[in-house]
Amino acid sequence: MSNNERQGIQEQDLRALELRVEELIRACTHLKDENKTLRAREQELMSEHDRLAAKNDQAKRRVEDMIARLKRLEDEA
Repeated sequence: MSNNERQGIQEQDLRALELRVEELIRACTHLKDENKTLRAREQELMSEHDRLAAKNDQAKRRVEDMIARLKRLEDEA
């Protein structure tokens, strides 16, 4: 194999490696963007969960208060 042939093969290998590195960089950028979006969505869902849990606790207290009032009315009757 001549020097020119080896150099041609090395150039092809180098170009293939460059293309693969570019693909990996694009994939990494895409994954970073996706991760950022997912983290933001997670934060939204956690906030919604907290809001709904508070609303649920409030509804539970109201129902418990109504039950207590009904029991008092029943005892008074």
